[in-house]
Amino acid sequence: MSDPTFTLRVGSEIARIPAAAWNALARSGSCVGLDNSINPFISHEFLSSLEESRCVAAETGWLPQHLVLEAPDGVVLGVCPAYLKSHSQGEYVFDHGWADAYERAGGRYYPKLQVSVPFTPATGPRLLVGTGAPAQTARLALAQGLKALAGMRNASSVHATFLTEADAAALEAEDFLPRIDQQFHWTNKGYGSFEDFLGELASRKRKAIRRERREALADGIEIEALTGAAITEEAWDAFFRFYMDTGSRKWGRPYLNRQFYTLIGERMADRVLLVMARRAGRYIAGAINFIGADTLYGRHWGCIEDHPFLHFEVCYHQAIDFAIARGLTTVEAGAQGEHKLARGYLPVTTRSAHYIADPGFREAVAQYLVRERRHVESAGEELAALGPFHRIPDEA
Repeated sequence: MSDPTFTLRVGSEIARIPAAAWNALARSGSCVGLDNSINPFISHEFLSSLEESRCVAAETGWLPQHLVLEAPDGVVLGVCPAYLKSHSQGEYVFDHGWADAYERAGGRYYPKLQVSVPFTPATGPRLLVGTGAPAQTARLALAQGLKALAGMRNASSVHATFLTEADAAALEAEDFLPRIDQQFHWTNKGYGSFEDFLGELASRKRKAIRRERREALADGIEIEALTGAAITEEAWDAFFRFYMDTGSRKWGRPYLNRQFYTLIGERMADRVLLVMARRAGRYIAGAINFIGADTLYGRHWGCIEDHPFLHFEVCYHQAIDFAIARGLTTVEAGAQGEHKLARGYLPVTTRSAHYIADPGFREAVAQYLVRERRHVESAGEELAALGPFHRIPDEA
């Protein structure tokens, strides 16, 4: 995969791609116009922690196949996190039905090529390139390279998920099929406090949130918001117990292991927020968040005691408190969950793009996606209308 102006190669381990080069390209595409911080999930530190802990590896069905675009002098012009998959787990954009249909028709759906951050339903750059005029050329070269790589690996398809608008457009220009879904995000409108935010809600919703925040802490529960050096090994151990307990019940086998959390604790603790609940001298629940330049990303939650409304307090209300205190503009609370709507998290469109090699199967998927898009757009409009924000002045 080359032309006179660049070369595309495949990196089987992110550790073999210089961290400085990767992060420089990730920084260019993440938060331009803010403070140029890197989306935490696309950073070399996060992705290499997944690989070094063996959460992402051939034996887990995620074989790294990262694309690297280089100039003739060896300068890295673009990179793309990609994985050869033998299943469709840990992606949050669901194609199990596609796989079943293709294999019933006599096709072979796996392996497939996945362009994403494993186990992480958060929008961010996937075609990591610089800025300026060469960026679009590099982005298109990576998009073309993904199709070529799929052919080389006998993959049925390429799936790029949780895309920025720029990446989605580049992939659609290369015959990827566009797909949309929705998540629920909270937006900071310059609030000075949580009470300022509540002031914009309908009276009934405002009172309900105040009540659930009180009741969440009614059993002598205290909340600790930990980041950086304040995250102790005791807190990591406790959080991992919560994650394993909840993950085992939800997924059967949790995706992440204790070593992964050790590595991110060493490499990016200043970009981690642990919200921990303590009762009677021990931790009983917690949620992990990652801090971006303008966004707080909620990821996993777990508990070993059940208390009314504690999940909402630890995962959603505390995240809003932190975002307001830090001046962050958005809280992304992860995949799905219409219960977030009543707590001020409104539907937001997410994007993915899919290249299907088989022409007949591609046409069937394309027709399905047209119908699905209409449903998603209609559902989003209906949900937005049900949001908790008041439409006329009311009394507190």
